[in-house]
Amino acid sequence: MQELVQNIRALTQGENDTIALMATIACEVHRAHPFADWTGFYRVVAPDLLKIGPYQGGHGCLTIPFSRGVCGACARTGQVQNVPDVEAFDGHIACSSSTKSELVLPVFNAKGQLLGVFDIDSDTPAAFTAEDEAWLVPLLAEVFADAKP
Repeated sequence: MQELVQNIRALTQGENDTIALMATIACEVHRAHPFADWTGFYRVVAPDLLKIGPYQGGHGCLTIPFSRGVCGACARTGQVQNVPDVEAFDGHIACSSSTKSELVLPVFNAKGQLLGVFDIDSDTPAAFTAEDEAWLVPLLAEVFADAKP
């Protein structure tokens, strides 16, 4: 994934528009991750409310309250949610019936403002690893450091 990280850094260098950054990352990760079937962002648009942002793949849910689903749990807690079996996640929202596992990461800027969450869904059970988290968490922090809400 080092090549992917370098590509994303090069493509996003000097950019601080949140939507442009989200679109670029969604595209690049979706093309490169072997288990990504839906890859995208949900943006914070109001207190305790996420709305779909740039994504790759089939349709996603349009809005997600912080109180529901894996994306909501990530936004509510500010913690990575790596769910190997979405059926076992209490309150999972089935935007796609084919999704078996999900990785959702919070997206903060350097001021600590939650901009949204980055969601990768897979039709493969247990598709995401701690290694995925290890490169995505610092990359998102770096790329979105100067992003505006």
